[in-house]
Amino acid sequence: MLILALETSTELGSCALWRDGLVSQRICPEKRPHSETLLPLVRELLAAGGVRVADLDAIAFGVGPGAFTGLRVACGAAQGLAVAADVPLIPVCSLESMAEQSAGERVLALLDARMGEVYSGFYEREAGGAYALRGEIRVSPPGEVALPAGAGWLACGNGLTAYPALLERVQATAGAMHAGILPMADSLVRLAAVKAARGEGIDAAQAAPLYIRDKVAKTVAERLSEGGRA
Repeated sequence: MLILALETSTELGSCALWRDGLVSQRICPEKRPHSETLLPLVRELLAAGGVRVADLDAIAFGVGPGAFTGLRVACGAAQGLAVAADVPLIPVCSLESMAEQSAGERVLALLDARMGEVYSGFYEREAGGAYALRGEIRVSPPGEVALPAGAGWLACGNGLTAYPALLERVQATAGAMHAGILPMADSLVRLAAVKAARGEGIDAAQAAPLYIRDKVAKTVAERLSEGGRA
């Protein structure tokens, strides 16, 4: 099975290719828009593996949550490639791919949502390697992030380093932490392989980014009220 994965929900963009359990990955160049770098990187990745778009069995993409512009880039690119290859799309949540990357059994994924907020989701590993979301994905201020009850869970993601107050809260209860984790295409494509085996692909026309927060930016009045600049 050949699966291509695209992940651009944060500033760290990437793409990966799954070939019957073997994964190769490329990282987008820093400080350049994903809209400029992602598809050339995909062409490079496929060429290195001797793979054509028509050879793919499925295309996965990071559906969100994450940066609005980045989510549109991955979704749009995945749709175009899926139509060209006539293959299904497999949307994968960015927080779930963080949980997979952490290798924890019970994981609280915390992604910096900017604007003083954090995306959070609690996951538990299932048989077969996938992760099941417990509850719902939330966006909230660091002080309002819900911490799961019980022992044996791991916290991961850049939300921990972006907000020291959240880090302090989590340190008091978490069994382990991996603060450096961001959504990556290699983790995403491993999850996509499990989902593909379950028949969870969708038609390209059905693909849409997962927007947890509708508000893109604060108003001038809101920024000034918080001591910021207009």
